Amino acid sequence: MIQIEFGNKKQETRKWKFKKLGSILSYFLILSVLIFSSCKSEFEDNSDRFKVGVFEIPAGNDFVKETIIRKDSIQISKHGNHVDTLSIKWKNNFFYTLKYINPKNDLEKDPMFIQINKINKDSYDFTVKIGFSKFTKKGTIYKTK
Repeated sequence: MIQIEFGNKKQETRKWKFKKLGSILSYFLILSVLIFSSCKSEFEDNSDRFKVGVFEIPAGNDFVKETIIRKDSIQISKHGNHVDTLSIKWKNNFFYTLKYINPKNDLEKDPMFIQINKINKDSYDFTVKIGFSKFTKKGTIYKTK
């Protein structure tokens, strides 16, 4: 490298500062790229895993044991000797609406609004609201298949 002497100490100091600043910025850029490229999220977004499959609501807390089969926009609910078919419409991964396809009484004509409150490994806690009433109930659904 050929160095030209200007005789001006201020110009040499500015060149040195720019070189140092450039080195620091380069180092920071390389470090940033390494950090962001090496970070891998441990959280895998599979929040839609409850949209299809076989589920169970255990007996207790004013619930009877219920087996639920979900496929596409249909939910089949089996409890005791009763089998009901409901349409299911997902608003997002945490809120869906159920409606009986063949309601047997006035209560079954109202939609059920289900809010998923907490997701666990193979289950979720929910709150159900029937129609536009103030009636709500909380429970847990477990995915079996």
